[in-house]
Amino acid sequence: MATGKATRRAVLVVGGVALLTRIWKDPSQPAEVSAQAHPVSAHPTPARSAPSVSPHPTGPPHSAPARARLARSRPHQSRHGHPDQPVFHIHDGHKRIALTIDDGPSPEYTPQVLRLLEKYRVTATFSMIGLEVHAYPHLVREVEAAGHKIANHTWSHLNLTYLPPAAVADQIGRATGAIHHATGRVPALFRAPYGAWTPAVLGQCRQAGMTPLDWSVDPRDWSRPGVAAIVSNIMRNTRTGSIILEHDGGGNRAQTVAALKIVLPRLLDAGYHFTTP
Repeated sequence: MATGKATRRAVLVVGGVALLTRIWKDPSQPAEVSAQAHPVSAHPTPARSAPSVSPHPTGPPHSAPARARLARSRPHQSRHGHPDQPVFHIHDGHKRIALTIDDGPSPEYTPQVLRLLEKYRVTATFSMIGLEVHAYPHLVREVEAAGHKIANHTWSHLNLTYLPPAAVADQIGRATGAIHHATGRVPALFRAPYGAWTPAVLGQCRQAGMTPLDWSVDPRDWSRPGVAAIVSNIMRNTRTGSIILEHDGGGNRAQTVAALKIVLPRLLDAGYHFTTP
């Protein structure tokens, strides 16, 4: 009996590995692109139905105290460094702050955000999902042409905490390939979905030469708490060095756009200057 149970367990393990392999390596998806700093240009196949982006893109997989400990443990870095811990703040002078826009590009909201940024002469960083980059490469090029930075935000916005290293590498490398194919450039920044950082994720960032980028001001606009709540949160918590998190993808972002119309001129009037990490 013991031998029979052991055999069944072995079959289950092998079957599970095979199933996960099919999930990560679906042959209809683009071939895996190396996450090295200079990958070969990827030419993705037409997108298929894929895991949908979470409607709660910053829902914390880790507790707030855990994220606070991680923020305190980070080394002091210049904004151009490649730290071994995520960057939670920029260090670029008095009243310098950064705006980051996640989960796009979106054909509905990204153009609206771009118009606002142009109006107020604000430069931002767009953390883009590979699936959306592949679907809307013209928007990616518009973002870059407007002078904004583009960060890798994985291929399909999975929580990397629960993936083995090979799948983490695939999520990051595939997104890098999509961004490179759309723009001809390799992203220098990486943002983990949900702010979920692990040794495997940070190791991939080091290997690819990407700075792991987190945030320090989260108005939770993804939850649509109301325009006034988003504005109040940003104005209350922003200070020199802050990295502000907002979203142009992953759902209805009308509140985010409306809040940016208010908060951008308020921050400028308060003497803040926008820069990029």
